Amino acid sequence: MDFRPTDEQELLRRSVREFAEIEMRPHVSEWDEAQHFPAELLPRLAELGLMGMQFPDEYGGAGLSAVDYCICIEELARVDPAVALSVAAHNGLCSAHIFMFGTEAQKQRFLVPLASGRRVGAWGLTESTSGSDAAGMRTAAVRDGDHWVISGSKTFTTHGRVGDVMVVMAITNKDAGSRGISAFIVERGTPGMVPGKKESKLGMRASDTSEVLFDGCRIPGDHLLGEEGHGFIDTMQVLDAGRIGIAALSVGLAQGAYEAALRYAQERRAFGKTISAFQAIQWKLADNATRIEAARLMTYRAAYLKDRGGRTTLESSMAKLYASEIAVQAADDCVQIHGGYGFVKDYPAEKFFRDVKLTTIGEGTSEIQRLVIARQLLAQ
Repeated sequence: MDFRPTDEQELLRRSVREFAEIEMRPHVSEWDEAQHFPAELLPRLAELGLMGMQFPDEYGGAGLSAVDYCICIEELARVDPAVALSVAAHNGLCSAHIFMFGTEAQKQRFLVPLASGRRVGAWGLTESTSGSDAAGMRTAAVRDGDHWVISGSKTFTTHGRVGDVMVVMAITNKDAGSRGISAFIVERGTPGMVPGKKESKLGMRASDTSEVLFDGCRIPGDHLLGEEGHGFIDTMQVLDAGRIGIAALSVGLAQGAYEAALRYAQERRAFGKTISAFQAIQWKLADNATRIEAARLMTYRAAYLKDRGGRTTLESSMAKLYASEIAVQAADDCVQIHGGYGFVKDYPAEKFFRDVKLTTIGEGTSEIQRLVIARQLLAQ
């Protein structure tokens, strides 16, 4: 296997890195402090093809591979993980769900404007009483003639307040368990759908996270996404791919934290020399560089397998678990190497430290990843 990136991938990485450094880095602290979703950035992201990375040209996408996608998410997260999270959720959840299971008519109507960046996607699975236990949801959809009526709520929804198109999971047959859940496409502005509480978060603050409330929300029958009763089954496939994106985000965040620690260690002087001369600091840097490279290779391997058309349940969960947990260590060491300056907002260390914890929670906690991995191993 050739692990060397192609010339096109090297150019892609440089292009996204340059964009992130010029368009994002000067505003990271400002967006974080104000919990501002940078909608003004979306047209520039769209120009680079980052709002529809893995979708074919006929749907307005850039037609990138899964490995290319990882490179892009990684480079965004290296500068601002919150922006990377929004891009990953838009691409890997809402848009991907429509691409994977939508009809041709649904793809033309909803995916094309999503992939071209004219609209922003949201994806509603989690509820206040059903997080890891996604099959325990309460939001329900009932038939009413040639329409569906949705009632319930979703929480921790990325782009819950700013999303234009939302894929919503709801119970359509309460007696069928997980096989009684279906997926629906709901457009912002549909009567009965309103944004709820905007969450004030520890980290990833520039990525909008909100409740979405449904009170007799009436949608056309052709907004059913996929087969009735297949919503949960389809969701598991969407998450298999989505976890590769979170793994890439974790790698990028870890890289950003490591680079910040490396720069500071080479500048900060103590006891007559830069602190990078001390073995205690050197070992932290060496360990983090090694773990990041291992996580990157695991992530690219999962993406490579996805590009080949296979199921990646095991590989995606392994990559997401390992990358997110080594990112936590990288962010922690970044703060430690900065010392007191790692605890103040004048340096990037404290933001990486706040942002990183979500990577071990979103799209399946570390505990759920271990459960998925164990089930896959025991089924072999």
